Amino acid sequence: MTATHLPGTATPQVFRDAMATVASPVAVVTAMDGPRPHGTTVSAFASLSLTPPMVLVSLDNRSQLLAIIRRTGRFGLNILGTHQAGLAAAFARPGRDKFDDVIWSPSANLPRLPGSAAWITAEVDDCITAGDHTLLLAHVRAAEPGEEGPKPLTYHQRSFGTHTPLAT
Repeated sequence: MTATHLPGTATPQVFRDAMATVASPVAVVTAMDGPRPHGTTVSAFASLSLTPPMVLVSLDNRSQLLAIIRRTGRFGLNILGTHQAGLAAAFARPGRDKFDDVIWSPSANLPRLPGSAAWITAEVDDCITAGDHTLLLAHVRAAEPGEEGPKPLTYHQRSFGTHTPLAT
C-alpha cells in the first residue's frame, strides 16, 4: 500500500509535528540597533556556499531583528554549544530585553556571546520572502570555531540536546 499526498491537506500543526522529527542546529542571530544589541534564537540556518562562503538564515517576517538587519545589512551568528541551552531559551522568547543579564562583547560591531561553539559575521546579499519568513542569504566576512570541547546544541522533538556520534 502506498500513501498518497493530497495537496493542501497539511495543517500548520501537522507540519510542525513532522518538522519536530528533524534535529536542527541552534544559533542566536545578533545585530546592533545603534548602541542596543538585539538577538533571537534560530534553528533554521545553514551553510549555503563554500566559494564564496555564504550562510542562509530564516527569520520571522514580524521579527524586530529582521527589520534591524534589513537596515544595517549585517548580522552575527553565534552557533551555540550544549552548555548554552539557557541562552537559546532566553533568546527564543519575544521582547526587547533579551540581553538583560547576558554577558556579551562587541565583535566587528556585532553582539558576540562568549563560549559559543562558533562565531560568524555576515553581510546580507539578498532577502527572499518565503511564506511567513524571510531568508537572508549572506556573505561570511569572518568565521571562528569556538574552543575545542563544546558539543553543538541541537533542537529535536521540541527540546534541546546534542548529537552523539554512532560507533563505527
